[in-house]
Amino acid sequence: MGHREDLLAGAKRALYEKGYARTTARDIVALSGTNLGSIGYHYGSTEALMTAAMLAAMQEWGETLGRALSSGDGTPAGFWRRIIASIEADRPLWLASVEVMIQAEHNPVLREQLAAGLDAGRRGMAAIALGVPEDQIDDATARGVGSVQMALLSGIVTQWLTDPAGAPGPDQIVAGLQQLPRPSA
Repeated sequence: MGHREDLLAGAKRALYEKGYARTTARDIVALSGTNLGSIGYHYGSTEALMTAAMLAAMQEWGETLGRALSSGDGTPAGFWRRIIASIEADRPLWLASVEVMIQAEHNPVLREQLAAGLDAGRRGMAAIALGVPEDQIDDATARGVGSVQMALLSGIVTQWLTDPAGAPGPDQIVAGLQQLPRPSA
C-alpha cells in the first residue's frame, strides 16, 4: 500500500477506536505509519481524510449489514437474530455508522452519500420485509414499508449499542410487533 491507502486505513481504524470527534491528525499518522505532511498532500486536510474514512466505513457497514440480512432463515425472528449478532460482532462498525450520521449534519458531501444510501436501504428493507425481490418494490412501498423497517432497525440498534443487557431479543421484538394494534379500515 502507498501512503494514501495507509492514511485511509489509519483514519478508518482511528474512527473505529476513538470516534470521529476524538481522532487527531497525530492519531492517524501513528496508526498509518506515515507523516503529518502526507495528510495534506494526499487528502488536503484531516477533515477530508476523515470524510473519506467515514464513507469507507459506511460502505463496509452496508456490506456487513447486507451479509447479515441475506443469510439465514427468512423468519422475522431470524432477521433480528442476524442483526443482533452483527451488532455484537461488529460493534465498532455500528458505532461508527451512528457517528457518521451525526457528522453528516456538518458535512454536505457525507450527507449526500448517506442520503443515496438511505434510498437504496429503504428499497432493500422493504424487499426483505415483504419477501420479494428488490426490483419489485415501487417507490411508494420503499418510502413506506422500507422507511418503517429502517426506523425500527435504528431504534433496535440504538438500544443494543447503549444497553445490550436490557435491549430486546429477537423473539421480544417479534412479539412486540405482533402486539401492536392494527388500524381499523
